[in-house]
Amino acid sequence: MRPPKRPILPLLAILLCAAPALAGPPFVTDDPQPTDTGHWEIYNFALGTHIAGETDGAAGFDINYGGAKDLQLTAVLPLNYQTGTGGTVGLGNIELAAKYKFLHQADGSILPDVAFFPRAFVPTAGRRFGTRRLSLLLPLWAQKDFGPWSLFGGGGYDINPGPGQRNFWQTGIGVQRQMSARFALGGEIYRQTADADDARRFTGVNLGALYKVSEHWSLIGSAGPGIENARTQGRYDFYLALKADY
Repeated sequence: MRPPKRPILPLLAILLCAAPALAGPPFVTDDPQPTDTGHWEIYNFALGTHIAGETDGAAGFDINYGGAKDLQLTAVLPLNYQTGTGGTVGLGNIELAAKYKFLHQADGSILPDVAFFPRAFVPTAGRRFGTRRLSLLLPLWAQKDFGPWSLFGGGGYDINPGPGQRNFWQTGIGVQRQMSARFALGGEIYRQTADADDARRFTGVNLGALYKVSEHWSLIGSAGPGIENARTQGRYDFYLALKADY
């Protein structure tokens, strides 16, 4: 069964905003843009993956801080859940990450913004929701902006130890358009190779939106179907969050 990890071959993108539209949540595909220095972005989120008769997911807080120029520090504190027969709730793996943007796009150049965003999944979950082994996601993310459009993508390698587990690749590419000062729309296609001996590769698509309710608060969400091995790996995914930025 595919675990509820949202974050996703380096440099898939050379690729769309007068003020750039930021990706990342609500998409699986991330972007290279760090939180502004000295500022916070906090997502109170709920997400899930549905397979016939069962939904697995998590809810909690995704906390991001601009620690320095081009550097974002991240902590994700999840409570995992499983519905259906024998459904349960329990602490998930805490995620710790740091995003560093080392390339910057400029007018007249084909270079995109590019960032390295390593992420550690700390084994704080019980056996029902984890392997009790530290895992690492090592991705690169890129983005190129053109007027109100942003094209973003990338991915990386997940080191996923434990009995019956496999290391795997995650990749994704997406596009987003800033429709107005408050409203943005976007979509993505993402792929993951098999992460366990009894799993299969998976491809999915999502449509997402962001609406800025006020200066410091936004509502964001995405949802979409699986299009490869959906019956066993995920018929659809969803993500909802209330975002605060200060």
